Amino acid sequence: MRLLKRLFPHPLMTLLLFLVWQLLVNRLSLNSMLFGILLGSVIPFLTGPYWPDRPVLRKPLKCAEYILIAIFDIIVANIVVAQLVLFRRNRDLRPALICVPLELRTPEAITALAGTITLTPGTVSCDLSAEGHSLLVHCLHAPDPDVVRDEITERYQRRLMEIFE
Repeated sequence: MRLLKRLFPHPLMTLLLFLVWQLLVNRLSLNSMLFGILLGSVIPFLTGPYWPDRPVLRKPLKCAEYILIAIFDIIVANIVVAQLVLFRRNRDLRPALICVPLELRTPEAITALAGTITLTPGTVSCDLSAEGHSLLVHCLHAPDPDVVRDEITERYQRRLMEIFE
């Protein structure tokens, strides 16, 4: 078990690097699989010392749920933003800067939240407060900023707390 831990210090990263390599190559062959395994083993091994306090995922299945929800929201937001851009006049848009209070404390969870917000079309994470207690988000169209803030808190932040904290 210890030998396995030393060879694969970050098993999820090893798997992810292998899968990404296979997607980039776009061909399943013995050579590409061997090179993917090599990349997936060497990169985490070399970067392992730089991750002394790596995050612990308390509920990995919640992580999969979070990813599926984020992908769904990104697809829906693409359609909504396309409708806004195509069918709404600029003067009818209600852009807003929204301050989202953070209950998250781990840097990885805050980064995941900010990244999810930025990946979702129509919203951008602009700034994190110096203490890390709030996140500034710009919305392309937010007639009711409180609803957007509550949705971010309920949909993303609550799930990230279950995953990371």
